Formats: sequence, structure tokens, C-alpha cells
Amino acid sequence: MTRRSLKPCKEVGCNNLTRETWCDIHKNMAQESSRIYNQYKRNQKANSFYHSTEWTRVRKLALIRDNYLCQRCLKQKKLTKAQVVHHKVELLVDWSKRLDLDNLESLCHRCHNQIDHGG
Repeated sequence: MTRRSLKPCKEVGCNNLTRETWCDIHKNMAQESSRIYNQYKRNQKANSFYHSTEWTRVRKLALIRDNYLCQRCLKQKKLTKAQVVHHKVELLVDWSKRLDLDNLESLCHRCHNQIDHGG
């Protein structure tokens, strides 16, 4: 079995090398942050949807359509791997568009965070 190459931790400012997304120091923090968000902040209807088979299927279709590339970076002539599929019209604003491919765009974490945090 081949091992993944070492790469920097995804935590901003962390230079620890890891074969995963996060180094050992930041892995638990990221998991706990995600768990708290899903449990206390995310709407339960939305949370159920994001764990559904239908979302998994349409998310995959959006990534394939976009060649697994961040569409916002691509507009700036940068090639960046997409990790998130974003609803242009938010899920809870118009539930009927939740599975509409025209309402979805593939984004990298950085671009998605700029949208969600108004950056």
C-alpha cells in the first residue's frame, strides 16, 4: 500500500506536515467545530438533507459537470480543486431549488467561506 505524500495542514498559519487534511493538533478541533455547527447552528431540515442520498447524487453531478474545479477561481484563470458544492439560492430561502443543478456551483473552501462570511 502506498502512502500519501506529506502536505501542509489546512489550518491557516500551521506549517505542520500531514498525510491527511489536518495535522494531529488541528484534526480534533476541526471535527469538534463541525459537530457543534451541525448540532446547534444548522437547521435540522437542512442537516437531514445534506446527509441524504439525493444530495450525495446531485452534489456528485455538479462536481462532474464542473470538472471538480472551483468555478469562482476559474473565472480568475486559476485552477483550484473544488471541495464544496454551493447553493446559489440558499436551501432555506427556496427549498424547491435544493436539487436544481443550475442552482449549484462547485467551489473551493476559500471561495465558499468568502460567500458564507460576506468576504
